[in-house]
Formats: sequence, structure tokens, C-alpha cells
Amino acid sequence: MLDRTDYALLRLLRKNARLSNKDLAARVGIAPSTALERVRRMHADKVLLGYHAEIAPAAIGVGLQAMVSVRLARHSRTLVDGFHAHLLALPEVLACYHVAGADDFLVHVGVRDSDHLRNFTLTAFTERDEVAHIETRLIFEYQRNVELPLRPGAE
Repeated sequence: MLDRTDYALLRLLRKNARLSNKDLAARVGIAPSTALERVRRMHADKVLLGYHAEIAPAAIGVGLQAMVSVRLARHSRTLVDGFHAHLLALPEVLACYHVAGADDFLVHVGVRDSDHLRNFTLTAFTERDEVAHIETRLIFEYQRNVELPLRPGAE
């Protein structure tokens, strides 16, 4: 069970995972040893799953991003799991979501340009037997929200 102190630590880490333990503790108002123990516990309990670097898309050649909605022709655990594994193996896939509704997957992709997007969607999606339909939406702007959606006692 997470308490208000844990949420405060999570909020700070979500905004800046590079904060030193000393700074983290000072901002929350706890001893550095307490902050370290709480962060270690949240790692062990799989509350904190890891850290990542936010990279400017243009710096790595990504000039265009899109969301691709994918509807599968048939549904079975084998087909869904296989398609999910296929998506995760593609370097253009930035994130994928298995969703409920008319579509089965939403796939966030990053590519060089519109030609790359066209070739990628044809190869990665339409050539697969389990895919019945795709729809592509260009992303004009993307920002990740660093706030936590819930607070203790807000459920």
C-alpha cells in the first residue's frame, strides 16, 4: 500500500528520475536513508518499473509520428500474442496498446517521413494475415504528461 510520502517520491521521480537521493529526500522532507529504502521497496514491489531517457525524435531521424489503429481478422490468444510480439520487434514502434473496442491495437510509430510511413504500414501490417484493417492518424504534436493520475485516497 502506497502512502502520501510514496506518492510524493513517485511524483518527483516521474518528473525527473535523475534526482539524487539527497535531493529527493529534501524535497519530500524525509531522511535520505528513508527515501532510499522507500525507493528500493517500490522497485522490489514493482511499483517502479525502471527509468528511461526522453529523446528528441528529430535527433534520431524521426520526422513523422503516427497512431495506427489495427483490427485483427480473428481473435485467439496465439494470434493476439504473436501480433503483439511482432509489434515489439519493430524499431519504428514507439509504443503499442492492446485495446477494447472496434480496433484491437493502437500502435504509436516513429518514422523518417511519409514514404517511410507508407512502406512501413504496408510491410508491418497489411502483409500480415491476421490483420483485417488499419487506419493511420498523423500526430502533429506529442507531449507526455508527467503528473500522476491518482493520489492516495482519491480512488
